[in-house]
Amino acid sequence: MIILSIIADTENQKTNKMSQARFTNLDYLKEITGGEPEIMNEFIQMFFDQIPEFRDGLIKFLAEQKWKELGELAHKAKSSVMTFGMNDLGHRLKDLQLKTQKLEYIETYAVYVDEFVRIIGIAEEELREELKKN
Repeated sequence: MIILSIIADTENQKTNKMSQARFTNLDYLKEITGGEPEIMNEFIQMFFDQIPEFRDGLIKFLAEQKWKELGELAHKAKSSVMTFGMNDLGHRLKDLQLKTQKLEYIETYAVYVDEFVRIIGIAEEELREELKKN
């Protein structure tokens, strides 16, 4: 029983650490805006305006099996997410883009899109919190 309790505590600690990790990092945004809150807020708002295009477009192109368009939109989204410090997601979008260009591993495209949708939802919440600070 004690061992099970220790294992459970360890798993809970891992879960708590994971839930505390942020997907966004605004260091690059601060650098390019000079840390001006007003300009940063404008960039964040522009990103919010792009999110539906990225999310809905990726889902649509995946469903319609429009691989070229899926890759092109992944490329476009990559630049935006990397501006907000989501480098891992940016690299995953680059992987998706490259796979669509070669029509490789088509069965994995849905995983990339699902991952994007999940992470972008969390990132949007993080950025809304950031807006409240400014």
